[in-house]
Amino acid sequence: MKAILTVQNLASDFVVTWWTPVFVGVFIAIVAYALRPRNKALFDAAAKMPLRED
Repeated sequence: MKAILTVQNLASDFVVTWWTPVFVGVFIAIVAYALRPRNKALFDAAAKMPLRED
């Protein structure tokens, strides 16, 4: 039995093969950026912005 190549099969293979690891890598990079100690002051200031009275 031969595998039938359809657009859906090709698109699914492409997504699983390339996009999933790319998005996992982007997610890990964002989390690493957010958890860096160097950014603590920046995020603390941003967290207090809604409470400021300008």
